[in-house]
Amino acid sequence: MKQHEPSKRAQAIALHERGASNREVSQRLQVPYGTVGYWLHRERVRRAGGALHRGRDWRRRECPRCEGRAFDRQAYAYLLGLYLGDGHIIQYSEHRVPSLMVTCADAWPGLTDECETAMRRVLPHNSVSRAAKKGCHNVKVYSQHLWCLFPQHGPGRKHERRIALASWQQKIVDAYPWELIRGLVHSDGCRITNWTTRMVGGQRKRYEYPRYLFTNKSDDIRELYCRTLDQVGVEWKVTKRGTVPYNISVARRASVALMDVHVGAKW
Repeated sequence: MKQHEPSKRAQAIALHERGASNREVSQRLQVPYGTVGYWLHRERVRRAGGALHRGRDWRRRECPRCEGRAFDRQAYAYLLGLYLGDGHIIQYSEHRVPSLMVTCADAWPGLTDECETAMRRVLPHNSVSRAAKKGCHNVKVYSQHLWCLFPQHGPGRKHERRIALASWQQKIVDAYPWELIRGLVHSDGCRITNWTTRMVGGQRKRYEYPRYLFTNKSDDIRELYCRTLDQVGVEWKVTKRGTVPYNISVARRASVALMDVHVGAKW
């Protein structure tokens, strides 16, 4: 492995502590992405065994829920939407803390960036990483407080168990409804162009119109999405696969215009 001067390692750690992502550090210092991740991992291991694990660093890791530490509620509403759509929390036996992982398709690199940004804003002092998979990246954040921040976790798939917001979560969603909607659409939704034909002046012509679709098997998550759409004045309807409710469609012109302003197509 190519050796890098110690000053670059120190610069990488300093940039990361000021909020730069691993990818930003890699590009700025012209160091491989994996090397940056290794440096930061070794630094966390070093600090965990020394005095820095206590005092100021310990207070950084106070739980936003249990100890009442302030956290970015707007970013949390968006991250909650991503979690309910394409995220899950797991703790492997060899890991000291659980991780929240959100799978983001490579077709929308902007979504991957937004997911990482939201994780860093909600948990600014915790480790965030990306793991490349075929056609996607798993964006992960590690924290011992994920169980507190996302009480919807549990065994099995989300559509096979009850999903309900805690009262404190609902207050955040009430304050930032569009952020939750964005997170849900970015995970399990899309903006598409539908088309149909109609007679104009005796001739059949093609007519195109934009439409937002949200697809999720969980009745509870679809209900949360629809309830939040009602809150912001967006009209919607349920479409089915056979007899099973499955999609939530937003197709009326005024409602699509609202969604375009606050959500937009994934990129």
